[in-house]
Amino acid sequence: MKFDRKDLSDSSLLKFYKHLLKPRMIEEKMLILLRQGKIGKWFSGIGQEAIAVGTTLAMRPHEFILPMHRNLGVFTSRGIPLSRLMAQWQGKSSGFTKGRDRSFHFGTKQFNIVGMISHLGPQLALADGIALADLLENKQNATLVFTGEGATSEGDFHEALNVAAVWDLPVIFIIENNAYGLSTPVNEQYRCKNLVDRAIGYGMEGYQIDGNNILEVYNTISDIAENIRQKPRPVLVECMTFRMRGHEEASGTKYIRQELFTEWEKKDPLNNFEQYLRDEKILNEELIAEIRDEFKIEIEAEIELAFADDEVPVNTAIEVGDMYAPSTAEPAEAVSSLKSERRYIDAITDGLRQSMQKYPKLVIMGQDIAEYGGAFKITQGFVEEFGKGRVRNTPICESAIVGTALGLSINGYKAIVEMQFADFVTCGFNQIINNLAKTHYRWAEKADVVVRMPTGAGTGAGPFHSQSNEAWFTKTPGLKIVYPAFPSDAKGLLAAAIDDPNPVIYFEHKYLYRAIAEPVHDDYYTCRIGKARLLRTGGQMSIITYGLGVHWALEYLNAHPEISADLIDLRTLQPWDKESVENSVKKTGRVLILHEDTLTSGFGGEISAHIAEHCFEFLDAPIKRCASLDTAIPMNKALENNFLAKSRLHAQIDSLLKY
Repeated sequence: MKFDRKDLSDSSLLKFYKHLLKPRMIEEKMLILLRQGKIGKWFSGIGQEAIAVGTTLAMRPHEFILPMHRNLGVFTSRGIPLSRLMAQWQGKSSGFTKGRDRSFHFGTKQFNIVGMISHLGPQLALADGIALADLLENKQNATLVFTGEGATSEGDFHEALNVAAVWDLPVIFIIENNAYGLSTPVNEQYRCKNLVDRAIGYGMEGYQIDGNNILEVYNTISDIAENIRQKPRPVLVECMTFRMRGHEEASGTKYIRQELFTEWEKKDPLNNFEQYLRDEKILNEELIAEIRDEFKIEIEAEIELAFADDEVPVNTAIEVGDMYAPSTAEPAEAVSSLKSERRYIDAITDGLRQSMQKYPKLVIMGQDIAEYGGAFKITQGFVEEFGKGRVRNTPICESAIVGTALGLSINGYKAIVEMQFADFVTCGFNQIINNLAKTHYRWAEKADVVVRMPTGAGTGAGPFHSQSNEAWFTKTPGLKIVYPAFPSDAKGLLAAAIDDPNPVIYFEHKYLYRAIAEPVHDDYYTCRIGKARLLRTGGQMSIITYGLGVHWALEYLNAHPEISADLIDLRTLQPWDKESVENSVKKTGRVLILHEDTLTSGFGGEISAHIAEHCFEFLDAPIKRCASLDTAIPMNKALENNFLAKSRLHAQIDSLLKY
């Protein structure tokens, strides 16, 4: 192995050696503890340390790095005490996730590290968002993110690299090619000769380097990072290495040809660099022993600290409370009483515009939202007012854009993602469910992202443009779900969603865009998330609904003035206003839950269960649900009308009142 020290001093090379040695010694200790049964799991990076250490030393301390399981050297080179890492691995109180997640599934802004989740690939888009925030701030920073060769088959890899290339984001994408994805060799993972060749398809530079040569890694990444700080653009770097242990220790290595271990043992990054420093008269046996002794004492002491650390106390209130970032904002009242007649769609535009004016670090992203103004023209004129930096057309890649939004949030921005149709959110489902929703609970970092969801039927748009999919998200702790039915609420709740530091899924009904209007405050204001609205009062029954169901109910009650009913517009589905619902049910004794979504597992089932559990003694009749058919949504207008809950509303109300 040939080392090129360039202008590095002896002291720098010695520092590199120490950074390379430390994670190796920690890993060797972990393997002992594993055999002793003192730890339960370990993903080894032995033989790959030069990549983690070399890249980390090449980056500036304030620049973000997004590592993976086998990158212990990133954490140690950034100066994280082993006692905290050990506490994290053991699920102790002083770990980074309070025992809520394991291994390297955490982030820490103190050390500018954002860890991975178990789903391979999503961290790549987060790097895009972090880099985008730096770009918008005119900070000359680079961001570095890791992936393995196996994860290059994931759609997230393609989407993140494509977005970075299109937007000229200063991201260094590191592929650690260690020849195996669990037991699957590279010849069963991809057909291209070299993964770095994929850079050509994205219009970016690509480099393949010896991942076991710490100086080659350091020099390459240093040069790239300095260059892209000055001229922002992404670069793909494939680091060739080998996994010297199993996928994790329990899996063993019997599935790997043993001659490969013999071949790669000769390329060991630590042993070769140590020999080079001997040859350069920088190291000798006495100094090596001294350094190892110091590390051994430190490692033993830090591990003992972690083992002695308190176990995480079990406190249900804390667990539930930590799902969401604290939101201290009180509802903002409009400054003046001036109102203008606004359609539902105009109110959304108004709420977006005024929030963009209030928050200079708010970015809107989505397909065709810039010059074109979006599929429904909601952001028309925004580019002229706020610029293309903050109003960004995206490639068709929902997963990457949601991930980018989270990266923006981590790096100090607010983000809004427009799904062209709510149906298309499936392509970004993982980022929403497993990244946005769980980030604050896992490592106390907010996910300040609003996902706008043009939703619902009524326009004959068929199975892929008309679904009511709110129930996909209402069961996911960590998300807030908003669903306004009127222009005034559409504006106020959107402003509140943007104001809130938590991820909010904001449903806006397409049929209502141009179908309804009402006087709406001209000034900026917010509505309280989690508070229902009592639209009608009556004693015969309670109708609980939201979205288009509110208008169905109003139309029905207007046509049947003989019916006296409480009409509750929930407005928010997570959290939902249990108190208002309970008070109404206790008063009327009869309940109809109405929604546009299908009956089975629709959100109405949750409301029904809550009422049955908490208001059973006040009920004078069974709880009725009026929902759409348990089928996909048909395109034909007659079939769509038959599908929708509205077609069964009269029969359900009649049945309830006659009980």
